[in-house]
Amino acid sequence: MIKVWGRASSSNVQSVMWCIAELGLPFERIDAGLMYGVNNTAEYLAMNPNGTVPTLIDGDGPALWESGAIGRYLANVYADDKFWPVDPIQRADVDRWAEWGKVSVQMNFNAPIFWPVVRVPLKDRNQEQLAKAISLFENKLAMADSRLAKQAFLVGDDLTLADIQFGHILYRYYELEIERGSLPNVRRYYETLCARPAYRQHVMINFDELRST
Repeated sequence: MIKVWGRASSSNVQSVMWCIAELGLPFERIDAGLMYGVNNTAEYLAMNPNGTVPTLIDGDGPALWESGAIGRYLANVYADDKFWPVDPIQRADVDRWAEWGKVSVQMNFNAPIFWPVVRVPLKDRNQEQLAKAISLFENKLAMADSRLAKQAFLVGDDLTLADIQFGHILYRYYELEIERGSLPNVRRYYETLCARPAYRQHVMINFDELRST
């Protein structure tokens, strides 16, 4: 049995849980992080000295942390060739787009866009700075939009680990109260993801608990 520590509203937890569900693996998830605590206890820090979420233990294996590494572990152990190719060149292609989703996309969304919108009251937001951040972020999305004009998913016509790392951030992008540019192929792709039961269950999570009060 796979055990995952981390709150459902964490985007990094969501990517791991979505991956687990797409692979059809049994799991137990324990709330941890922010208002749930747990991640600051001695027991948790013995598993994950960063005190971050998620942390995953698969059966009798060691504690794993960092969502990108966890995703690659799950793919290496449980995925088929379509999700995580055996051929090293094809796998590197999936992996580079997974890394792009984790670094170039997620890091240009969470800190500069998501948190300023959900944690800062409208009257106190730096709208000029926010607009610049959205423009930079959508420049990254335009790369995906170009690829998705030719194929169903980020790396071809099958869901891969690259989509897990990239696609989970789109729910928040489309749910935030911000002005968005026209990215028709990304929008179509997002709607395709929304039709997947695993995405609906583990990614389309209301994030009101993260908002400022």
